[in-house]
Parts: sequence; structure tokens; C-alpha cells
Amino acid sequence: MPARRGRGIALVDSWGSYAALVTDITVGRDGSIKVDRMVCAVDCGLAVNPDGVEAQIESGIVYGLSAALYGTLTFEGGRVVQSNYHDYQPLRMHEMPIVEVHILKSTLPPGGVGEMGTALVCPSLMNAVYSATGKRFRSYPVSADQLKTA
Repeated sequence: MPARRGRGIALVDSWGSYAALVTDITVGRDGSIKVDRMVCAVDCGLAVNPDGVEAQIESGIVYGLSAALYGTLTFEGGRVVQSNYHDYQPLRMHEMPIVEVHILKSTLPPGGVGEMGTALVCPSLMNAVYSATGKRFRSYPVSADQLKTA
């Protein structure tokens, strides 16, 4: 990969299904992370509703990226300060990477895909950050300040 670019992978085995996610990123000189592309392969047995499987994986990726890039809550007086999207940032449309979901054809009994997309995001992203920077981060969100020195 070129300088400041990284690729990470994560695997999951759950609910009678298997999935792998490959994430390509670019880390800017200012420490910003741009997720360029995410490709997910899913083996969930017989996909009774392939469009539903694809939608479940894609929505899980959006939710997981929001948590990985922005998932910080603050507390005051024992209460969460953030009350809605005006002060808790989800992933915005312009930040959404290219996402591909490939469902393996199978005649095995159907498995679940529930939270698979979400569960794959953070490990795949953090492995891509390591690939791009050589620094291993074990918590998220990774701040731009941390990556500036990477």
C-alpha cells in the first residue's frame, strides 16, 4: 500500500454464519481517517432474502463506523450530555465509503446475520490503521491527535 494508506481485515463466526470484512483507509497528515472502501464476504447458508442480508450488513457497517470514528459520550452530574444527533455525531453521508457485500451461494441451512456487520468494523478499521501507521490502537475512537504523530 502507498504511504499513509492501510488495509485491515476482521473475521466473525456467529449465529451459524461466517463473515470477513476488508477495510481500506487513508490517514491524512492532520490525523484524519478517510475510510475509502469496505468489502464484506458473508457465508450465512441459504440466503432466504439476499437483499435483507445485504441491507443488514451495510447498516451494521454504518453503525459500527459511527461508533469507531465518533463514539464518545460525556457525562455531567451522572447523566449523558449528548441528547440527540445535534451533539452526538453519526457518520455523515459524505463520509460513507464504498461498500460491497458478497453473499456466498449455499444450500446449507440459513444462519443469522444480526450484528455481524457492526462486529467486524472496529477490528478491521484498527488493523487498517496499524497497516497505515505502524501504531496499534486498542480503543476507539482514535483521535486525529493520536494519528498526527503516527
